[in-house]
Amino acid sequence: MRAQERRATRAAYIRTLNELYAMSSRELADIGLHRSDIPEVAEEAAKMQRQAA
Repeated sequence: MRAQERRATRAAYIRTLNELYAMSSRELADIGLHRSDIPEVAEEAAKMQRQAA
């Protein structure tokens, strides 16, 4: 994986983490998530970003 692809993947991971951590516990529950799920969901978003590139 090239450096540019790694940066884009990492950016997608961090962006997803930030967006989900900014949500309240109630908002997370409404979409079927718990705070402990956030890193896994962010990793999945990064994988999707990597596959789309």
